[in-house]
Amino acid sequence: MGYRTLLRDHRGLLGIAFLAMFSSSLGQSFFIGLFQAPISAHLGLSAGQFGTAYAVVTLVAGFAVLHLGPSIDWVAPRRFALVVIAALLAGILLLTAAPWWGVGLLGLGLVRFCGQGMMTHLGNTLAGREFVSLRGRALGLVGMGIMLGESALPPLMAALLMWLSWRELWWLFVIFLALFWVPLLLLGPWPKAPGKRPARGQRRGGPRPFREARFWKLLPLLMILPVTMTGLFIYQARMTQDLGSSLGVYALALTGMGLAKLPGALLGGRWVDRLGPVRLARVYLLPYALALLVAIFVGGDLGVWSLMVGGGLAMGAQEPIATSLLVRSWGAEHLGSVRATLSAAMVLSTGLAPAVLGVTLDLGASFNGILAGMLALLVAGWMLAQGVLRELKTAS
Repeated sequence: MGYRTLLRDHRGLLGIAFLAMFSSSLGQSFFIGLFQAPISAHLGLSAGQFGTAYAVVTLVAGFAVLHLGPSIDWVAPRRFALVVIAALLAGILLLTAAPWWGVGLLGLGLVRFCGQGMMTHLGNTLAGREFVSLRGRALGLVGMGIMLGESALPPLMAALLMWLSWRELWWLFVIFLALFWVPLLLLGPWPKAPGKRPARGQRRGGPRPFREARFWKLLPLLMILPVTMTGLFIYQARMTQDLGSSLGVYALALTGMGLAKLPGALLGGRWVDRLGPVRLARVYLLPYALALLVAIFVGGDLGVWSLMVGGGLAMGAQEPIATSLLVRSWGAEHLGSVRATLSAAMVLSTGLAPAVLGVTLDLGASFNGILAGMLALLVAGWMLAQGVLRELKTAS
């Protein structure tokens, strides 16, 4: 069964998961970054103050995902989605109509928590849990929701800002999303929750990944790509300067990254179903590793392009591989709990990464040296995960 049959037979459930991933754009860094200047002015914050506040609310959102994300294992997905959408709307209302900066930051925190955190958690968990033999393909398809947001929204929003204020744009986007969410919430083929809510006072059952060595051994492999790519995005000006390129080339290469994610997701999803996530986990970072080598030893425009395209190919394939690995390790019935743990770790690490990288640059490190460090971390994470991957392959 291929993608065409999957879409024909399961378009309702795939549509829900895809829309959740696309709706997460409201809380993603690329979308909020488009409105950083007007939001900062609205809240009365300088650029530096906004950056610090953004890091703080991101860290808080990460802890909230860790605490509340597992509830999707026992809360009906329709109710879960309704609560997340309501909280996201509340966050947007607080952010856009904040009478003072404290209320606005509370709204920003809710937008980050519900957008980047819980919406992606909902979409990935539904696709990973409800599909078995076609899990990789389903995850590849729904992951394209984020890719659509990353590629279509920045130029669209930039164009619409010529006629509308940033507040009007946010609410226009909300109304657009409501046109799809309302019928899906009323008539969509929502699945049931796989488990029952723990009794009051009873400890939540299921796995606790933070207490297991195999989770910590897999974590660097799964985190190296989002952490390092976040650093490249944040410090794009310094990267292009040190590599001997330009921001204009970077902007074009960023489009190339978006295009590269598409074959990464579709081929990655297909290969996960055919070859299994364990085999792919060993090789999917190879395009990014080669890109780092080109950037380090060749540099220039080719170095920038290789980082964006190689990173895009690997990023497209990562979600089908990562979620399938979690299911292989801990089972689909506990996917909500395990994915929440991984999502929280991702949010926390990507929130801290720019600060660590900034200190490193302030201490005088060149970007070539930083890229070499990224490559070393990638190799170390790959080696650390090999024992767990061998165990999973033997157990399959």
